[in-house]
Amino acid sequence: MRMAYELCLATAAKLVPSGPDWIHEVKHDGYRMLVIRENERVRLFSRNGTDWTKRYPWIVQAALKNREQQFVIDGEAVVLGDDGVSDFNALHSRRHDEEVQLYAFDVLALGGEDLRPLPLSMRKTNLARLLRGRPDGMFVAPFEAGEIGPDLFRAACRMGLEGLVSKRRDRRYAAGRSKDWIKVKNRTHPAISRVLDAMGSP
Repeated sequence: MRMAYELCLATAAKLVPSGPDWIHEVKHDGYRMLVIRENERVRLFSRNGTDWTKRYPWIVQAALKNREQQFVIDGEAVVLGDDGVSDFNALHSRRHDEEVQLYAFDVLALGGEDLRPLPLSMRKTNLARLLRGRPDGMFVAPFEAGEIGPDLFRAACRMGLEGLVSKRRDRRYAAGRSKDWIKVKNRTHPAISRVLDAMGSP
């Protein structure tokens, strides 16, 4: 199916950008997810537009508990281990669907208003307001601004995380592959070997 909201996709790079125009988010090892609430109806869509609403009930419940009746949130569906790090194997196994939560990192629409033309910094403010006092199951992904990017990437690698996504704070939400969003992956993370395996398979 074709969604009314096409995802913004990050461009792969080898170096984390630095400077005051960028914000940096830890890249969690999960499934990209769009959460759409229209009054008492919530739908979850995967990156390729598959309806996964029935797969992750905790995210649906969290969306329904929100005081806002209409919103569209972009995020990552994850299973968090005891150490707070996302566990892709647990997610992929489908044995933990009841435990899957959403790391929310953007809001595309709120209260019937399209927020995609707004700069990311303003969308982040709206997202924080939307999920303030949030119920379990859906929470705002933390981020850092400015020159800290390269240092944050090294720290993420030391912690065994997948990498960083860096985004221009002053840009609108644009559908498709964007150079305003840059992803740099930890080359020692298991996600890299999964990608290489997929590229090498017939």
